[in-house]
Amino acid sequence: MPITNKSILMGVLCAGAFIGQVKAQSLPPVETQKANSEYKPAVAGQTRIGGTQTKTKLNVTIINKQLKSPWALRCLPDGRFLITEKGGAMKILKADGSFDKDIAGLPAIAVGGQGGLLDVNFDSSFTKNRTLFWTYSEQVDGGFQLAIAKGKLSADDSKLENVQVIYHAKPAYNGHLQFGSRVVFDKQGNLFVSTGEHGAEDIRMKAQDLGAAVGKVVHITRDGKPVPNGPFAGKAGVLPEIYAYGLRNPEGMTMNPSTGELWEAEFGPRGGDEINIIRPGKNYGWPVVTYGIEYSGKQVGDGIQQKEGVTQPIYYWDPSISPCGITFYTGDLIPEWKNNLFVGALGGSHIARLVIKNNKVVAEERLLKDKNERWRSLVTGKDGALYGVTDNGNLYRIGK
Repeated sequence: MPITNKSILMGVLCAGAFIGQVKAQSLPPVETQKANSEYKPAVAGQTRIGGTQTKTKLNVTIINKQLKSPWALRCLPDGRFLITEKGGAMKILKADGSFDKDIAGLPAIAVGGQGGLLDVNFDSSFTKNRTLFWTYSEQVDGGFQLAIAKGKLSADDSKLENVQVIYHAKPAYNGHLQFGSRVVFDKQGNLFVSTGEHGAEDIRMKAQDLGAAVGKVVHITRDGKPVPNGPFAGKAGVLPEIYAYGLRNPEGMTMNPSTGELWEAEFGPRGGDEINIIRPGKNYGWPVVTYGIEYSGKQVGDGIQQKEGVTQPIYYWDPSISPCGITFYTGDLIPEWKNNLFVGALGGSHIARLVIKNNKVVAEERLLKDKNERWRSLVTGKDGALYGVTDNGNLYRIGK
């Protein structure tokens, strides 16, 4: 094709538009503090990616200030909110944030440290069977462990009926740290559940032990049995419900609606907080491979960041932001957020917005840092707004 003045002009305009787009997405990284270590990322863009800024003018309101250490937040099919409080209460709030129901009938919960009533989720066929699943710490011989229970929500939403404990994440440990955990459903209605490794040096290696259920993502049926044909099915000495391993304290987990893949966020020690895509049979490294260091300042183990057979995080933070609940934004209220990953930061006291392209983080934003809140759980509401609960007992609506 012959080169003309018109084609040259079009090329200049297209190039200018591209450069403008690049400049718009090339803000400095949001993290400006010195890292805890001198470890280098395995690939470019794995940490301290360039910043971005939401253009939509946000309207941020607290719609409930009466919660007590809320831990999980789910939006029910009718638009109301299902909430757990770590001290052992489960309740329903109306869509406007006002109180609706207390839910009775929970089993005994061992509350202390990081233990208590943790995640809750409603069955993928909830409108028909009204079944809820929840995780909590229980006391048993030998200490404390994560348990998973299910029950049917009564017709008047006031109590749980036919409660059954369907799974125990063994072994127990005499400590109150790092239980995980989140409950996410696959397309067949089976459960993915993340479990923590209890946080102590004398048990953390169990995250690498395929005969232990701690430091894992387990894949179980509604009755707590291993989902058939898992990645470790039929292997001697291995728990067949294990789906992935080598996790520290995975307090965030959700499905990516655009790909159908399972994403996870976990605490590192000092630095090394991770975002991972959880795939069957994969080892995510802890405590052998990590970008974090001990709280004492020493290296973890041999100070390794890469190892054959260990899956790298798609993104990590150093210093830590202490990631907790995560969610992909699925609403239409704020189009520029579509399919972005939102991460509740506890120690970081903000919500991290991660722009994702081709399973890579391409931009990061820190939202609501001025609120000085520890963000525990996030969800997209029926109205398209982003909702979040904080350790201070507040339920926020973030929208227009």
